[in-house]
Parts: sequence; C-alpha cells; structure tokens
Amino acid sequence: MELESILLPGVDAKRPLIIAGPCSAETEEQVMETARRLHARGVKIFRAGIWKPRTKPGGFEGIGVIGLPWLKRVHNELGMYTAVEVATAVHVRECLAHGVDILWVGARTSANPFAVQEIADALEGVDIPVFVKNPVNPDLDLWIGAIERIHNAGIRRIAAIHRGFSTFDKKIYRNLPQWHIPIELKRQIPNLPLICDPSHIGGKRELIAPLCQQAMDLNFDGLIIESHCNPEKAWSDAAQQVTPEVLDLILSTLVIRDMTQTTENLTALRRQIDELDNSLLELLARRMRVSEEIGTYKKEHNMPILQEQRYDEILKNRITQAEKMGMDREFMKNVLVAIHEESVRHQQEIMKQ
Repeated sequence: MELESILLPGVDAKRPLIIAGPCSAETEEQVMETARRLHARGVKIFRAGIWKPRTKPGGFEGIGVIGLPWLKRVHNELGMYTAVEVATAVHVRECLAHGVDILWVGARTSANPFAVQEIADALEGVDIPVFVKNPVNPDLDLWIGAIERIHNAGIRRIAAIHRGFSTFDKKIYRNLPQWHIPIELKRQIPNLPLICDPSHIGGKRELIAPLCQQAMDLNFDGLIIESHCNPEKAWSDAAQQVTPEVLDLILSTLVIRDMTQTTENLTALRRQIDELDNSLLELLARRMRVSEEIGTYKKEHNMPILQEQRYDEILKNRITQAEKMGMDREFMKNVLVAIHEESVRHQQEIMKQ
C-alpha cells in the first residue's frame, strides 16, 4: 500500500506522536483551557469529540457543529493542529469547511463498510491525514477493508488507531487490547503508522500509563489520549480522562526502546526458538495422528466424538501443570481449547469417511 508521512509541519518525528484533548468539546472555555494547558506541555495536536456516538439514547451525543469554531480558535491562537472523529459525509464536509487538520474514523463506523465508503467518497480529492480506528469487534479484515476504502479515495496519509475490542465479559479493561491483532495489521501493512488509544482500551485513568508503556514496547508510533481540564466534571467518559499535568507526567516516565539496536546477538537464542517451534509442530502433528486413531475407534464402536468428562480432566490437569511450570492459566486454557478444537475437526473428518 502506497502511503505518505502523517506528520504535519512542526511536529516532531520522534516516537511517540502525541494527540491529546477531551473526549468531548463541551464549552468554548473548556476547550480553550484544556488546549492552553496541553500546549504549555508541548502537545502539538489537539483532539476533541464533536459528534459522540453513544451506546444508549439519552447520553451526551456531542455539541455538534457549533464546537468546530472553537477548534479553529485553538488552531489560530495556539498554533495547534486539530483532530476530530467523523462518522458521515456531512461530518467530513463540516470539518473541512472549518479547517480541521486531521480526521479519524471511529470504531463503530469502521465496522460498517457502507459508512466508511460514504466517508471515503466525501474525501475524494482531499489531501488530509485520516486515521482509522479498529472496528469494535476483533475482525482484522474489516479493519484492513476500512483502511483500503480510505486509500482508494486517494488518501495517502493514513494511520491506524488501536482502541481495543469490545467484549461482554467483565474484564480489567473496557476494551480488550488483543495486541496480536494490531501486530498482525502491521505485519500485513508494514508502512502503516500505528497509534494506540489507551483511554478507550483501559476505560480508567489509572490504566493509561501502563498501556502507554506497553504500546511503546510494541513499537507503536503514537498515542491518542483523552485529557480534560477537569476530568471529574467531564460530560462524557470522565473515568478515562486525565488532566494535562497528569498526562505530562505519564509521558515523561515512558521508556522508549532503542529500535536501532542490532539483534545479531540474539541469533543463537532465536535459533533455539526456531528449533523448539519445529519440535512443537512435530509433537502437535503426532498428537493429531493419535486423535485420528481415537476417532477411528469411536466410529467403529459408534461412540460420540465429544467426551465431556475426559475434556474437563485434560483442561484441569494440564492447566495446573502449566501453572507449576510458570505459565499463565488463561494462556494455557486458550492453547488447550485450540488443540482440542483441531482434534475434534480431525475426528469429524474420520466420521465422514
């Protein structure tokens, strides 16, 4: 994919690129105070929600078009670039008319190809950085499809925003990071900048700092963080916003790994990893062959494939063993479930014969 730099004049190229501002533009005074305090701490790109898609009706859905002149004032008086989420072609046209510098497509919108195409059509002939958040569900192809639609409209300054993935389970995070998905996106589109949204992943301000560090350790290019002059009084998502001063502290404590270091000294260890991976594959292949023999026996004796008691015993015993060997319980459960699903598939093929 042919892409160009998302950096705007005067923005430092070193990692991380920082985009910060309130979840929502609420009043002109709130926007300007937050922007001034962020500007004083070196932030060059100011974000603010103008239209807010809410899960349920009745919540604050954004101030609307009347907030766009406030962002223009931020740009004119402080020299900060402005960034806004768009969900429709009307949003795009309004932002362009008010001189917004960067647009991003939100998670709910990127999950809808029709909506993304409408935005892409409105962007034809425009040269502006456009960022695409991951869809709410963990669908990499849907994410890539949204990026491709924007690219097909002629936009070359594109970045991806990782904001985590929704889940009905109650977890520590508001949205599960599932880091392997943005990592795979980067593998498929190596020149695509990755920006992390720790505010929406964590959902709590105390999780922002560790999530920022994880993103930097995974070589993300930037961070988009919700910052409000008075977070406790925010009209939306108060729990996940930090003051500009706290944001400055978080950023000052980030450890940025040296990506220019050579990895030649890791050659021997990586060779061991390759050998171990080969051994794992051979063992898994042998396990599947045994599963096929079990499937043949079940077929000959008219037995069902799934034996719940045996499966429960395997999960409990192997997970306990794994924990004693220093491995994470949830990780081992995921591995065993995947192995069991593949074993069942092999036995289903035997049953069909």
